[in-house]
Amino acid sequence: MNHDVIRDGVKVCMFDQYGTVVDMQGGLTAVATPFLARKGWKGKPDSFVTWWRRTHFENSMIDALLHREHTPYREIGHRAVAHVMDRAGIPYTMDEVRCLVAEIEKLKPFPEVPEALARLQSRYKLVVLSNGDPDMLEAAKAHHRIPFDRVISVTEASSFKPHVATYAKAAELVGVPVDQILFVANHAFDCIGAKSAGMRTAFIDRRGRPFGITPHQPDILVRTIGELADAIA
Repeated sequence: MNHDVIRDGVKVCMFDQYGTVVDMQGGLTAVATPFLARKGWKGKPDSFVTWWRRTHFENSMIDALLHREHTPYREIGHRAVAHVMDRAGIPYTMDEVRCLVAEIEKLKPFPEVPEALARLQSRYKLVVLSNGDPDMLEAAKAHHRIPFDRVISVTEASSFKPHVATYAKAAELVGVPVDQILFVANHAFDCIGAKSAGMRTAFIDRRGRPFGITPHQPDILVRTIGELADAIA
């Protein structure tokens, strides 16, 4: 899509938080490394975190598909970390599990993000739509220090992304039509969900991975949020 079309038609840039705005893989690996060393685990901390995040994602998708009461993100996180440590044969207490998951609230933004978002905020309203719990997102503000215009948790829609209801509810809450929102994410599943809901999308391809075959291709594909700001700010 022509970048002029985005600039002229978009009123809100809506961001995924974990992994898009803040460095989840790097931040959690830094925390997990000394913890795993104390436990005597010989595997790679980065692999442990990848396993943790994939298990969390799988469990959150199961929760959404059950169509029962929404389970908090934090609780899904506790289940995921405990499961991974069980499979890795790492002894642990639930207090240790809770401490690891609580580190998500302290994650820092990718280096280019604060300056890039300041440029984008001169033209667009900036909003977060996150799978995180409301209190987790509130606590995170002191650590990422980015003055978003609004932070929305999927608890408002009682389901995890990429359920279409999450994007529809977010658009309703910010009071703009879905096609006037550019959804920005480092995760293909999130871009696909937002695009299927009628939003325009930007895929932040930090890892240099193919987006995949889907009818819901992103409107913008860049490597960083800095490149996004260069294109449309």
